[in-house]
Amino acid sequence: MNYFPVFLDIKNRLCLVVGAGNIAARKIELLAKAGASVKVVAIDINSAVKSLIAEFSFECEQREFQESDIDGMSLVISATDNNSLNRRISEIAQSKQIPVNVVDSPELCSFITPSMIDRDPIQIAISTGGSSPVLARHIRTKLESTIPSGYGELAGLFSKYRESVQ
Repeated sequence: MNYFPVFLDIKNRLCLVVGAGNIAARKIELLAKAGASVKVVAIDINSAVKSLIAEFSFECEQREFQESDIDGMSLVISATDNNSLNRRISEIAQSKQIPVNVVDSPELCSFITPSMIDRDPIQIAISTGGSSPVLARHIRTKLESTIPSGYGELAGLFSKYRESVQ
């Protein structure tokens, strides 16, 4: 096992996303679902990211990344197509003991994001440790069809009786 599986509580915590393309949009959406406070730094910002920024009132600075952007962050995601910038972001974040994910570069990450099945409050994470994201997505697709969406509601109902059952 190369990674310790963990779910982080990032509600109201500052998280930095560098980059604002389609992949960044997916990461921003996941952070938003988890209740994070997101800051986006990118030169070019696509329409999907603009919509998320507006919907969740996230901070956005349309400019180049600066080392000081990482200060005070609880988590950093680099989603750029610039390998040297991604490496620099990873090195800075890790030197400050801030968890960092560089999309599609597991060797630069201190954490990876799994493929997820979300039946809130049930969450199932599938990971290949970064070796084959395509396989993880395939497994997720297979499992999704076997887990009804109503299981989330069922878990919510059971939570009311948790203390009496323990």
